[in-house]
Amino acid sequence: MKVLKSLNLNKEQTQQFETYYNFLIEYNEKVNLTAITEKEEVYIKHFYDSCLAKDFIKENAKLVDVGTGAGFPAVPLKIMRPDINLTLVDSLNKRLIFLNELAEKLNINYTTIHARAEEFGRSQNREQYDVVVARAVASLNSLAEYLLPLAKVGGKVIAYKGANYKEEVNLAKNAIKLFGGEIEKILEFDLPNNYGKRALVIINKVSTTPKGYPRAKNLPKIKPIS
Repeated sequence: MKVLKSLNLNKEQTQQFETYYNFLIEYNEKVNLTAITEKEEVYIKHFYDSCLAKDFIKENAKLVDVGTGAGFPAVPLKIMRPDINLTLVDSLNKRLIFLNELAEKLNINYTTIHARAEEFGRSQNREQYDVVVARAVASLNSLAEYLLPLAKVGGKVIAYKGANYKEEVNLAKNAIKLFGGEIEKILEFDLPNNYGKRALVIINKVSTTPKGYPRAKNLPKIKPIS
């Protein structure tokens, strides 16, 4: 679609996004993956939005998407940046079944892992990733506890946020510092065709996350650090 024209897609990428859209809509009839199904909305609110971080990821980065759902933002990023070494984490196996079938249809490679975010952050995957991303998962103070433990020191977390990100950032400052992070920058974007504003909160991992975090039993979301 024309809305992705600014991304300078080649023929293969254009076809991959078309395949992604068709398979998403088909699969959505039996498994609830998205409430957004109109083609232009999917292309802008899911595909274009997901690609906003593509230029802020280093070459051959080891990237993990936590709470990936239907693959956003990481699968569109992988389409745009085939060099990325990608892992997708989600707590619902039915979403991972979709993503595994999607990988075959798009002819791309990634690893899928069935796990809750806090469990994954307490495993051997701790501090193993160059980039950790999440979109529409939790408030920023909760996200800091889920995501920063996964990033290498020297790596980064990229949190996808909506127009009202400023209050979240203010509430998350202590949590970000506690878990070894430091906000590098916040980038604001306007989606095409007046579909709203988005922001990327880019956090550098400057020191090791203290042991014991993330807390278990969904505590990062129930009782976020303030």
